[in-house]
Amino acid sequence: MIDCKSFYDGLSARGIGFYTGVPDSLLANFCAYVDDHGGKQQHLITANEGNAIALAMGYHMATSNLAVVYMQNSGLGNAINPLTSLADTEVYRVPMLLIIGWRGEPSIKDEPQHVKQGRITPGLLDVLEIPYWILDAQTNADEVLNAAFEKIKQRNAPAALLVRKETFSKYKSRHQPPVISLLKREEALEHILELCDPNALIVSTTGKTSRELFELRVKRSESQHDFLTVGGMGHTASIALGITIGQPEKHVICLDGDGSLLMHMGAMPVIAQFGPKHFLHVLLNNGAHESVGGQATCAPGVDFKKLSSAVGYQAYAQASDAHSLRTAWQSLAHIQGPALLEIKIQPGSREDLGRPTSTAEQNKISFMETVHA
Repeated sequence: MIDCKSFYDGLSARGIGFYTGVPDSLLANFCAYVDDHGGKQQHLITANEGNAIALAMGYHMATSNLAVVYMQNSGLGNAINPLTSLADTEVYRVPMLLIIGWRGEPSIKDEPQHVKQGRITPGLLDVLEIPYWILDAQTNADEVLNAAFEKIKQRNAPAALLVRKETFSKYKSRHQPPVISLLKREEALEHILELCDPNALIVSTTGKTSRELFELRVKRSESQHDFLTVGGMGHTASIALGITIGQPEKHVICLDGDGSLLMHMGAMPVIAQFGPKHFLHVLLNNGAHESVGGQATCAPGVDFKKLSSAVGYQAYAQASDAHSLRTAWQSLAHIQGPALLEIKIQPGSREDLGRPTSTAEQNKISFMETVHA
């Protein structure tokens, strides 16, 4: 495996002075090392990958130095616009190094939302005309870095490293997100299922939230009729809005995460502008990108009460334990218009947490059958 320290030192020696991006499980060990050793002025986790490309661009113009932008390959969708319309050789010509986790690599078993993305990632980089090198546990990192940085210098534009699973050695971060609650996410979800209208339409965000919701339905011997958004981080609230537009008289509950909500926060004023009467936006806030390694988000510094009010939500409530969750739920039960319920939870999940056993299409069909029942 590639040693995190050696790789970091190699990047530093080649002029990298700043790191930014959105965490990915395949890069978790290296990103943890960066977070511990880069310092606040050298590392910033962004809301989405496009933010990171623009940030790297600004950093280069201000310092003439290079930045690393890291992401999961699914995040290329967010990055394409600034890569092609800003950093590209035909526009501003801004050099940077992209480090991309290769989820869904062909022949490597992965979750359904990663399969197509993994298959098309090399071709997508080719279409973007971004030169790239594959990095794995057996790679001579110095040789690859030499080649990548030579190409960056020649083109004065981005180049990429495509990182396979288990490339980096283990590294445990010294920094842990602050514990803002004793309530676990799975406990919060269980309380929500007890409190909500059994006919409510539930849309849950990607990652462990949907996995826990699926297992709770099994535990409760209930049918699997929630929509589990297993990909498309940041778009859960917009899916939920589309559902409430189509079914305005039905109660719609959006189970969101802090990383997801922050990634495409512009959905909130759009939701408020439409003004759905029976829309409850539940924010499960643990201040961490837990599903991909537990790296901190900026959510602990956000006042979601003020934010929701500013964009036009009709009400807000907060909970951090079973009692306050029940009280908050009851306070929002009869609100006409979108409301935000922020539930502060602790990071972490069960070691034996499974994954949905139904396919994505089967989940969609069962959800639609519930909608039209």
